[in-house]
Amino acid sequence: MSEGAVKKEEKPRRFQAIRGTRDLLPPETSQWNSVEQTAHEIFTTFGFGEIRPPVFESTELFARSVGMDTDIVSKEMYTIPDGDIEHIYGLRRSLVEWEIKFGDFRDAELFLGLVVTLLTFIKQAHEDDLTQFEDVGMEALADLTSAAKDLSDLISASSDSKDTETWNRLISLVDRIRLASDRLEIGEDMSLRPEATASVCRSYIEHGMQQLPQPVKLYYMGPMFRRERPQKGRYRQFYQIGAEVLGGSDAPAIDAEVIEMVMMFFDRLELQGVQLDLNSIGCRECRPKYVELLRAELLKVKDKLGPDSQRRIETNPLRVLDSKLESEQGIIATLPRIADHLCEACATHYAAVKHQLERRGVFFRENWRLVRGLDYYMRTTFEITAQGLGSQNAVCGGGRYDGLVELLGGPPTKGIGFAIGEDRLILSLQESGKAPAQLGRDVYIAWMGERAHATAIRAAKDLRKAGFSVELPPVEQKFGKALGQADKLGAKHALILGDNEVSEGLWTLKTLADGSQAKYTESDLIEHLRKSKSLSS
Repeated sequence: MSEGAVKKEEKPRRFQAIRGTRDLLPPETSQWNSVEQTAHEIFTTFGFGEIRPPVFESTELFARSVGMDTDIVSKEMYTIPDGDIEHIYGLRRSLVEWEIKFGDFRDAELFLGLVVTLLTFIKQAHEDDLTQFEDVGMEALADLTSAAKDLSDLISASSDSKDTETWNRLISLVDRIRLASDRLEIGEDMSLRPEATASVCRSYIEHGMQQLPQPVKLYYMGPMFRRERPQKGRYRQFYQIGAEVLGGSDAPAIDAEVIEMVMMFFDRLELQGVQLDLNSIGCRECRPKYVELLRAELLKVKDKLGPDSQRRIETNPLRVLDSKLESEQGIIATLPRIADHLCEACATHYAAVKHQLERRGVFFRENWRLVRGLDYYMRTTFEITAQGLGSQNAVCGGGRYDGLVELLGGPPTKGIGFAIGEDRLILSLQESGKAPAQLGRDVYIAWMGERAHATAIRAAKDLRKAGFSVELPPVEQKFGKALGQADKLGAKHALILGDNEVSEGLWTLKTLADGSQAKYTESDLIEHLRKSKSLSS
């Protein structure tokens, strides 16, 4: 660079939301809050309590519950290796591979340094609470700590000695350390949750909820994460509202009430084009027989199917019924239907669920292709679709999963639940014309003069305490500008405070919709605003 040349200043990077995520902004967030508040209200009336599980769990929890063969686990989960655990694994490898030359105590001292570092990382990884090792290698940890102390004492006492006996003792301690470190069972990968049912079941087991009056009814709402191709209504960080009923019996009335609750929720939201599809997928007695029959029929037409369906013939034949490929629809239509192969108990249960729904005035359509691919799903399965979402129009899916809690290490437990895709639900509401309400203000305070400013601050405080949304400008404005700003913010009223209003104790309230205005005392003003708000709502 020549003298006098000025280095071009680099522009700071302009950050954007990561692909597949987005910001939810006002006024749209008011619609999200309204939907979630409706869920709180409806679910509470059915006796459900809210649960808020952590946003990440052990990867194995999802591998067991969602299934290792599913795309969710094999391709879509965001897995996070624990940083401290990675260091521990690396140190353990170094200990195993370390070579100590005969008579070289420097090597032994470096080896001991690695052991001490390993123990330090273990302590940090478990926040100094080593009792967490009780089920994952407490004995090995104690042996490792003891062997490290013995090695330290030996090195201190014999650093100048090169006799064979001392060296054999040292090598014996090194081997003991290697063996103890290999026996340690430390840490595990964590994953951002791709769904919440597994977390709720884990919590049910962990907190001994089977000791509570059964069934336990829980609902949740919050973000989930999947690394899938973003498309309309689908994001890599998405939101779900869901509910689970755990424990008790598998009475058909429980299934029907869960479905009734979610349909009531959609009805309260005035969701358009709602369609409930229903099916039964049998139990451990009749379902495997149907799966083998389905596999045999699919093998006959394997050459006519696409690669995904061909793979699923072996891994999960039921998933073939989910295929959306146009070329496969005619073939699928000829396949045997599970409803024709239910055992007597499942057929009776399915008939009773349908009867219970009819009693509740819940309309449904039977859909024999509606299945769940994992073994712990059984009997009732359902899906709810809505308008405005194109071909991928499902907003809710649910079903019975009587084997899941047991699969996760809990006692045999009945279970049924559902999950609502909140992003898709909001999109469907917006597509049907239910736009988010604009964030207006109830009152804009137009104050003029220092005396009026003190009164304006007190008025804002009192009005907010009474439940009104208030905009208090931080600096004095001319009257015309203040009214213009109030209009831009969608304020319903402008409270005008000047020297006269302060002196008289009568405040001027202007209704911006029609330009009318009147004077009120402070107490009368609040009562007038309450009546006005009640009439407008």
